[in-house]
Amino acid sequence: MTLAADLDRILRQATDAGDVPGVAVTITDRDGTRYEGASGERALGGGADMTVDTVGWIASMTKALTGAAAMQLVEQGRLDLDAPATDVVVDLGACEVLTGWSADGRPQTRPPVRPVTLRHLLTHSAGFAYEIWSADVARFQEATGRPGITTCENAALQMPLLFDPGEQWQYGINIDWAGKMVEAVSGQRLGAYMAANLFEPMGMTSTGFALSTSMRERLSGMHARAEDGSLVPMEFGMPEEPEFEMGGGGLYSNVTDYLAFVRTILNGGRCGAERVLAPETVRQMSVNNMGECRVGLLRTAAPPLSNDAEFFPGVEKTWGLSFQINEAPAPTGRPAGGLMWAGLANSYYWIDPTNGIGGVYLTQILPFADVKSLPLYLEVESTVYRNR
Repeated sequence: MTLAADLDRILRQATDAGDVPGVAVTITDRDGTRYEGASGERALGGGADMTVDTVGWIASMTKALTGAAAMQLVEQGRLDLDAPATDVVVDLGACEVLTGWSADGRPQTRPPVRPVTLRHLLTHSAGFAYEIWSADVARFQEATGRPGITTCENAALQMPLLFDPGEQWQYGINIDWAGKMVEAVSGQRLGAYMAANLFEPMGMTSTGFALSTSMRERLSGMHARAEDGSLVPMEFGMPEEPEFEMGGGGLYSNVTDYLAFVRTILNGGRCGAERVLAPETVRQMSVNNMGECRVGLLRTAAPPLSNDAEFFPGVEKTWGLSFQINEAPAPTGRPAGGLMWAGLANSYYWIDPTNGIGGVYLTQILPFADVKSLPLYLEVESTVYRNR
């Protein structure tokens, strides 16, 4: 079979079986799109077909775009990867290391032994965590009345570090702070900066923190995986008037738009005639930037939102400037040096600089690392490598 026939079959079987309500996939090489296809419904029972222009909440797939925005400003000398981030965003200085809890349940903190830098933020080694994967963060929020990050309230960023910067990897609100740095030096809201400097040059017309009328007309519904394995439609929407635009997870997009970004990274920062990033910047973003720290298991503290999650257990993984990197070959066929990450609602992408291929996958299902959607994504990637 051809790649297109194989992928069409895999997607159709998954939606026919009810494993996912709808799924869209695009695959590219350096020269152009190799595959685009979709199957199922945008929302269960809604009647509208899932298509490659269907818009979904891409959540933490936002991070790589925020990282690219920050690295544009590093290229220009307006941001410094290793200077104290508080030189740019003073409020970050209020975030101290959590050391324990008082007898009456109040958090105890101390100043970090070294300042947080942009490099720490882009590699998730600053010390921040998400409440989804940290009981301590959830406890801190309860004790202090701090809102969760998806409220997009500025107070949600005033969270403790769980360790001193640079000493561990822990997935968290780091890149939301990086987005604040972009705003501080550009003088623009993050979405406005991205629109002018990333989305427009790459032709990403269906990507943004706010839904345009056209995007809303093509929006996928969100679904929850029930305990019996069935899927149930659920209400979902990011704040329409956020205090801050969440650089760590606030974007909506579709698989065709995001593929343009994947292809841009494969081409060393060039998208057609447009130069978005310098080749050396892309190379720097695509290698380990956190030293001896290593990516590990995300153990859920909020089962409705995430299962325990780790891509390719047993494979050593590091972090670039804002991609996960597999340092050894992955079981899908992806060679060492591949880049990837995902969104909470089970959207995924990967970028393979060695072979010059990459892909984007979109479903809208919670919890993260869904028992049906994640294996389907991995089968899509494996099929691409079998058909090379």
